[in-house]
Amino acid sequence: MSKILVSFFSASGVTRGVAKKIANITGGDLFEIEPADKYTEEDLDWTNQESRSSIEMNNLSSRPKVKNKVSNLSDYDTVLIGFPIWWDLAPTIINTFIEENNLENKKIYVFATSGSSSVNNSFNTLKNTYSNLNFISAKRFSGNVSENDVTSWLI
Repeated sequence: MSKILVSFFSASGVTRGVAKKIANITGGDLFEIEPADKYTEEDLDWTNQESRSSIEMNNLSSRPKVKNKVSNLSDYDTVLIGFPIWWDLAPTIINTFIEENNLENKKIYVFATSGSSSVNNSFNTLKNTYSNLNFISAKRFSGNVSENDVTSWLI
């Protein structure tokens, strides 16, 4: 049986809630992708071009530092990566996570939270950026997670 890691970055708590539900449904282990420098409300103000999130997303080569790495990544066959959709993409801290952890030979599933944005651009951008990795599929959640949504997505 496949061992699952449910990794996630959550700026406001919505993605954290979804990740916890997915981990509960799949029996996966949780790992929070925490920024070394926590985001404040001001940092997340997407209407302010000088906010930290705006600056990072306007420079897609930015790599915000993460607090810690997955210590036992070799234990997992499948890695789920969750995040809120920012500017129709994964936040650049997700790139940091991917680049600092060896995800080769892992099945990678992406889940994103958004009230309206599709996950397709985020998923395709990650898949194209890291073409050496095995990205399987992606799913967007608006906050509600059912067992059927998760099991039909991960099959």
